[in-house]
Amino acid sequence: MARAEEGSGGFPAWSRTGIAQCELCLRVGSAVVLVPLAIGTAYVGGPPFLALWAAAATVILWEWTALVGVPRRTPVLAAGAAAFASAAVLFGLSWPVTAVAVLAVGAILAALLAGRDRRGWILAGGFYAGAMLAAPAVLRSDAQFGFLAILLVFGVVWTTDVMAYFVGRALAGPKLWPAISPKKTWSGAIGGTAAAILVGCGLSAWAGLDHLAALALVCAGLSVAAQAGDLLESGLKRRFGAKNASGLIPGHGGLMDRLDGFVAAAVVATLLGLVRSGFDAPAGGLLIW
Repeated sequence: MARAEEGSGGFPAWSRTGIAQCELCLRVGSAVVLVPLAIGTAYVGGPPFLALWAAAATVILWEWTALVGVPRRTPVLAAGAAAFASAAVLFGLSWPVTAVAVLAVGAILAALLAGRDRRGWILAGGFYAGAMLAAPAVLRSDAQFGFLAILLVFGVVWTTDVMAYFVGRALAGPKLWPAISPKKTWSGAIGGTAAAILVGCGLSAWAGLDHLAALALVCAGLSVAAQAGDLLESGLKRRFGAKNASGLIPGHGGLMDRLDGFVAAAVVATLLGLVRSGFDAPAGGLLIW
């Protein structure tokens, strides 16, 4: 009787293929729910959008504290959640500087409430989770270009993620950073960035924006930032011996696993917009060249 082909993990080839297809189905199913929610609230803006990202920040902090092993999580999470909720209200009132200050104070307070040997990690996690709220809130606050800027960041990050996965599987080749993320390849990284540039420029042209060459460079930078954010989170998980941040989202692991690239790209996009146009028009500063 013929023996089924086995890989290094000891699973028959047909079994490994089935597992991969099942995981892909879970990813697609999760995306069918999450993508319309993200785009819908971005279109509406205001309280629904801010509430979504304040909730996301709270979940991220919850996952972060579990990942780094904080013994008494409740006070830390309470401080973080209070800061995120307060900052969301302040962003809604068009007080972005005060909101960012509240997020910083919340991160510091959460760190002080953590155990002495975990304060540095919680401080970093507080700022990381706070950025999950602050970056999209600041971009979307631009009444003229806010929704378009959020769409651009979504498009670049999602395209990078999807195409890096498929191009990397199809072409394989040298690993990007095997010590941190053994499955990622240079071919996937380059393919993901190239596809993100095309999608970003296509969206920009559809919206009637000029200077597509400059926007192509912006999209390339955001794609690289998204992949760097992915590697950063992979390094964090490897540091603490975890495969996923949590099991919250079927096929994806935790919310942090799903948003690691987005938060990095959104922060870069927001900083670029603020440097060029300030808090008055941060999305315009990102898109208008």
